[in-house]
Amino acid sequence: MLKEHVMKVQAEAYKIFPFPCIRIFGFLKPNISRSVGYSQLLQLGKERPGAVFLDIGCAFGNDVRSAIADGFPMENIIASDLRPDFWRLGLELFMSKPETFTVPFLPGDVLDSAFIKLRDPSYSSPETPRPNLHSLTSLTPLLSHVSAIHAGLLFHVFDEEKQLQLARTLAGLLSSEPGSCIFGFHVGRPEKGFMYVGLDIPGGDRAFCHSPESWTQLWDGEIFNRGSVRVRASLEVIDTDAENMGMKILEGDHLYGMAWSVTRI
Repeated sequence: MLKEHVMKVQAEAYKIFPFPCIRIFGFLKPNISRSVGYSQLLQLGKERPGAVFLDIGCAFGNDVRSAIADGFPMENIIASDLRPDFWRLGLELFMSKPETFTVPFLPGDVLDSAFIKLRDPSYSSPETPRPNLHSLTSLTPLLSHVSAIHAGLLFHVFDEEKQLQLARTLAGLLSSEPGSCIFGFHVGRPEKGFMYVGLDIPGGDRAFCHSPESWTQLWDGEIFNRGSVRVRASLEVIDTDAENMGMKILEGDHLYGMAWSVTRI
């Protein structure tokens, strides 16, 4: 029965958008714990009263559920994704009940200025109180209010220009308090450039990838004033994931995952 339940959800999700991670049941495991910023998120949840956690590109909500299970206060979490049907399928998959799983979900395009306005990341936190997370119709009221932002398996779906736009957008949401962080895990490369993925998927068969060096330079100096943040980024070979997704990696190449975090100092 459980296997049939999971397979049904997978089939429906694949029709919404054929992400390779759906093929390998990526929605069953929390990717958030692969990031170097996860322990920092949990610490903020314990030590900073009212610390807001935003999971952007949340899909099924498996990472949100992991954070809750590990102690982050549910009432301080908000999730957002372009495709609300993924969130709906997550509720079905995990058999969530409204009275016990109360995380608000906000559908929207993270690159749409009507959903999130751009703001200079050096802007200080507003004196206005944190908005009610359940009453939001866009993420703009959260500008400078968010203590932690998780962007898992998100950046690599965009080209270089849109990755820059996404970084600037998320930076504007981040609180100016020291320790506030943006973190995630996505595909990277030892050297900045394109990776051939060999998949017939919407968006083409190439993915633009930052290296740990270029990723650090992007955040520390281009997005934020140099020296105002601490960036950590490291690569790991994840060739097994490539094989399971049917990716045709070029001979001599590898699929690399990059775990990273950006923290205000």
